[in-house]
Amino acid sequence: MTTGLKTTPCEAAPRRRRGWLVSVLAAALWLSGSGAWAQAAAASFDLAALMAQLAQRKSGEARFTEERTVSSFDYPLRSSGRLSFEAPDRFSRFTEEPRPESMEVQGNEVLLKRGKRTRQMALDSIPELSALADAMRGTLTGDAQALRRHFKAQVSGNGQRWVLLLTPIDARLARSVQQLEIAGTGADMRSIELRLAGGDRSLMLVEPLAASAAPR
Repeated sequence: MTTGLKTTPCEAAPRRRRGWLVSVLAAALWLSGSGAWAQAAAASFDLAALMAQLAQRKSGEARFTEERTVSSFDYPLRSSGRLSFEAPDRFSRFTEEPRPESMEVQGNEVLLKRGKRTRQMALDSIPELSALADAMRGTLTGDAQALRRHFKAQVSGNGQRWVLLLTPIDARLARSVQQLEIAGTGADMRSIELRLAGGDRSLMLVEPLAASAAPR
C-alpha cells in the first residue's frame, strides 16, 4: 500500500540505507529511553566507570518496541519483537509486528530476512554502518576506545541511572547520523534514541528478559 507515502523511486535507496542504520544500531544496543533523567552525576562516574558496568553483561534476551519517525511518511512506523546478544560480536533482532523479519549480525557479516527474501552484506562495505557497528560493540563490551574511534562520548547521571551521548566526529558519518542518546540503569541498557541528520528519528524501548523467561 502507498497510503501516506510521499517518497519517489529515486529516494527509495537512500531511505532503505538509513533504515538499515537505524535497525542495526537499535537491534544491537537494546538501549533506549528518554534520556531526560535530570540527576547530578557523581564526580567519580565517567565513561570509564560506565564501560566497566556495561562490560559485566556478556549475553542477554529482551523484548523491544520501536517507533520511527520518517519524513516521507505521514505517521510513525511502529514495530515490536525480541532481541538477543552474545559477546563479543553477535546479536539478532527478530521483528514480529507488523510483519515477521529478522536481522542477524556476527563479525563483519549482516544477514537480513523478510519472507522468502534473504540479503547478506559485509559491514565494511558501508563505512557508516561499520562505524555504527563499532559503537554497538564498544557499548556492549565496555570498549571506550572503540567508541572514540568515531564518536565524542559524554556521560551524565550515575551508576544507577545514566545517559551516554554519542556525537559523530567522522565527517562522513555525521552526514547520516546526528546523535545517539543511550540510557540505562546499572549494567542494563534500556533505550536508544537515534537522530539522523535528515530529521528522521528512531526510539527503541527495551525490556530485558530474565534468563528463565528468555525464548529458546
